Amino acid sequence: MSTIPGKDATLERPDGLPRSAGPWHRRALAMLVRALPVANFSQAFASTLARRDLLQIVAYVVLSLGAALAGSIAAICLVPLVQPGPSQAFSRYDSVEMQALAFGVATGSFALLRWQAARLGAALASRCGMNLRRMVHARLIDAPLGELADTSSAEIANLLTYNIEILVQGFGALLQLAIIGVTTAVSLAFVFWVSPTLMLVSPALLGMGLLAARAWGREQSTVSRQYVADMTRLFWLSEDFPRRLRYVRSFEREGAEKAGYGAIAAQLGLGYRRQLELVAAGRLVLELAAAAGIAGAFVLAHRWHGIDSASLIAVSLLLGRLLPYLVSTRQSCQQLRSAAPALELWKRHMRHRRDALSAVSARALAMGDVLAIGRLRLRAPLGGLCVRDLVLAPGELTLVSGDSGIGKSSLVDVLAGMTLPADFTAGVGGQSIGFDDYRALVRNGAYVSQSVRPWQHTVRECLAWAAPAAGEETMLGVLEDVGLGRWLGATREGLDAALYGSASRLSGGELQRLMLAQVILRQPLLAVLDEATGALDASSELAVLAALKRRLPRSILIVVSHRASVATMAEQHLEIGRDLASTVVRYATTGRSAPGDATFG
Repeated sequence: MSTIPGKDATLERPDGLPRSAGPWHRRALAMLVRALPVANFSQAFASTLARRDLLQIVAYVVLSLGAALAGSIAAICLVPLVQPGPSQAFSRYDSVEMQALAFGVATGSFALLRWQAARLGAALASRCGMNLRRMVHARLIDAPLGELADTSSAEIANLLTYNIEILVQGFGALLQLAIIGVTTAVSLAFVFWVSPTLMLVSPALLGMGLLAARAWGREQSTVSRQYVADMTRLFWLSEDFPRRLRYVRSFEREGAEKAGYGAIAAQLGLGYRRQLELVAAGRLVLELAAAAGIAGAFVLAHRWHGIDSASLIAVSLLLGRLLPYLVSTRQSCQQLRSAAPALELWKRHMRHRRDALSAVSARALAMGDVLAIGRLRLRAPLGGLCVRDLVLAPGELTLVSGDSGIGKSSLVDVLAGMTLPADFTAGVGGQSIGFDDYRALVRNGAYVSQSVRPWQHTVRECLAWAAPAAGEETMLGVLEDVGLGRWLGATREGLDAALYGSASRLSGGELQRLMLAQVILRQPLLAVLDEATGALDASSELAVLAALKRRLPRSILIVVSHRASVATMAEQHLEIGRDLASTVVRYATTGRSAPGDATFG
């Protein structure tokens, strides 16, 4: 089964209909789908469920059917208790004791079946939310970098948190609609058994229900989409708040930030208020329509059929059971409409292709071999950037420099095997290789950029993430190598110190040192440091790079930096000019002098 809803032709249609349906079938079904928008949701949620879950859904429907039968029987059993006397429909009840016992058994069965159905529904909703998160997160992990270039971190955060909660509410609404449908069918069957004449008004009742369900549906969808968009903006404003706060205060823009946040909060408040107003309006319409319909049905049944008072009481009880469900139907439909933009966002990210680069199996580089890149040209819009005669040798450091925004990160993305080049020729050991072979060789890599910060809770978790088999002694050793030994010794928790706790908070430079400790534990063939030492001072940067070279003698180091002092440690320097012309210079020996803290560009 495909996990990409976008590949399902039925799901992609706006009305959720199969292409093979005839014109009149399509029109009829389209009206039902628009009134009760469950088709897209049903198919999307079905793709997240395992066989066990589908079997439990069947059990859920069966339990709901049993509860509906028990509830209807309880209503029938109540009639002779409140209206004693002869009645053809209830002549089987002989004594009050038997009538009370039947009512008690039916009511107890109804309560137990509904309780068990609710437990099953809770388990299903829980697994649905878990699967929705796992599926879209896995798709994001495997997606090509280019497809995520225009996606903000706020949107991703919203997608994996609030957005999934909205979808789970939609799944719960589907389960509720299943209960409503089964209960309504059973109750109406008993009503028509008691008074067959009422079947004449069933089309009118169905039409009124569909009309009420569709009321304000378009506005509900519009309000819901705007609500999700405003929530994403709040995620964006809340992102990296502590660091942003320093920036705001330095510019004395606290007032502007408060006003902007307040405006979005007010917009969210209005949206939430309008959603509740629409729910209340829909409930009012349904209750009025139901009251009018039931009253009219009683009058017709009494005048045309002349049914006895006991039957009228039974019909009243059976139809009265449906009043709460009418309201629930409206609320469930509105929950589905509210979940529509959340489903669209989820489906859009589920359509990401699987990046073929991430599926490449790692290959080892033979001892003494080097990666000799003859020609590498980037894709548009940096198609003018072409690198020639670049040699990547284990144990050597290659410095990449150039003006900001010139294409350094795009270049090292290709060198790390993360993205595809426009042209590529290379060789290993005298044999030509293509980019697929190159990717396999550099698959065992480590890529650290200046914008990445550890997301684990403690130092131990951070290091164990990079090397699960690393012992405590090894962890302490790499922390000493990158200059964090003194900081660790000053904390009472040691390796269990929280990364962002008030008592053990790490500075930006210390966080970068911790990320480089991960690189040492990883022991990669290719390590790319994209300005990953920018938060360190010049002397600390050189010290850390020296430790990396010492601890990674079999690794190719590619360092992107603006500091000219890094060239003193490099065996090779790739510089990108303002005209995108690149030059590669290899140094005969290390230990060259450089103009202190001078910068390139």
